[in-house]
Amino acid sequence: MNASSTYEKQLDKVQNFAGFVAALDQSGGSTPKALKLYGIPDDSYAVGETSMYDAMHAMRERIITSTKFGGERILGAILFENTTRREIKGVPSAQYLWEKCEIVPFLKIDEGLKPEQDGVQM
Repeated sequence: MNASSTYEKQLDKVQNFAGFVAALDQSGGSTPKALKLYGIPDDSYAVGETSMYDAMHAMRERIITSTKFGGERILGAILFENTTRREIKGVPSAQYLWEKCEIVPFLKIDEGLKPEQDGVQM
């Protein structure tokens, strides 16, 4: 499939499909809470380290590869930048979402919460 054809098909889906957008974009600041809610104990990873992002990606991969997670209900998925550099079943994440699930990948461009500085956290 060429890039123009992919773009046109994704644009058509975004313009004409009545699904929802899945938020799979937990970044560093929100990841520990998301992992805890998913049942992954705090002591199984180091906050802010590769092990935390590995645990988060494993969680996302389980969600994305579920037979219930598909383009018939889901219009698109918002992805954290780290996820776009990873693979699902040997295929780049964004490519997997579109080609295997027919879900339009969207890139979240913020970098999450920064550490507090001068009494402010952005």
